Amino acid sequence: MTSSVFSLVAGRLTATAVTLLIVSLAVFVATSLLPGDTATILLGQAATPDAVEGLRKAMHLDEPAALRYVFWIAGLFHGDLGTSYANNMPVAQLIGARLVNSMKLAGVTTLFSVPLALVLGITAAIFRGTLYDRVVTFLTIGLISVPEFVVATTAVLIFSVYLHWLPALAFANEIHSVVQLLRVFAMPVITLTFVVAAQMIRMTRAAMIEMLGTHYVEMALLKGASRSRIVLRHALPNALGPIVNAMALSLSYLLGGVIIVETIFNYPGIAKLMVDGVATRDLPLVQSCAMIFCIGFLILTTLADIVAILANPRLR
Repeated sequence: MTSSVFSLVAGRLTATAVTLLIVSLAVFVATSLLPGDTATILLGQAATPDAVEGLRKAMHLDEPAALRYVFWIAGLFHGDLGTSYANNMPVAQLIGARLVNSMKLAGVTTLFSVPLALVLGITAAIFRGTLYDRVVTFLTIGLISVPEFVVATTAVLIFSVYLHWLPALAFANEIHSVVQLLRVFAMPVITLTFVVAAQMIRMTRAAMIEMLGTHYVEMALLKGASRSRIVLRHALPNALGPIVNAMALSLSYLLGGVIIVETIFNYPGIAKLMVDGVATRDLPLVQSCAMIFCIGFLILTTLADIVAILANPRLR
């Protein structure tokens, strides 16, 4: 690794660490500004002022916000996510099983969406201007324009209400066979794949078209290189950086953008847990879920930037 590549990677990692610190402050401030008083919500409107004040002291809500932020961020660095206000349980214990379910959903969606996006995006760039390219472009633009809740609702109406093929709710804890796995994940995965793959197809196509129009690709074509060799040997390696960035940005949606999908299908994931935490104003739970989403997003984008740096032949 050359010094220039090392400095770029180190700079990107430093920027990620600074961004994470800024994001943690933004998350803490945003959750602190949620309407309503946590102690009053937990005890109910009939609670006496002394009981509310006592609960606020027990949960350290009477301390200054700056001090609470310092204790919270110090706990995060030591792996302590705090205790849930609503359940009186460690937040890490509540998040554990839910995070596994969300990772399962994200993993299955990735297995379907990434190969689909690569194949359609690359082939659309190769056959640019043909009927196939126009059909792919029309479908991807249509899917990008449609909100995910419309796709999810349409899937429920078609596959559950009219055809009775799939269950309307996804119970991830009731998987004992491959058939049950397919039934549980089918509609959430279909919805997320449509939304995620559409953007990846567009950006992959654009990156490949740019590479196919370069001089060295034209030179390889004039020398008689086959189309497959031009794509796999000359265009695709140089388009790897933009393609990986496109995938990272699209897949990062699976970490935080699945809130609507998990809510519609009642999928027991971390996004659904975060929605429940907002309803009960469970600040430690909401803050931890938000930080997990942010950390996942930063990891994906940082890895994509590092791959783009390492894939740049001029830096090597």
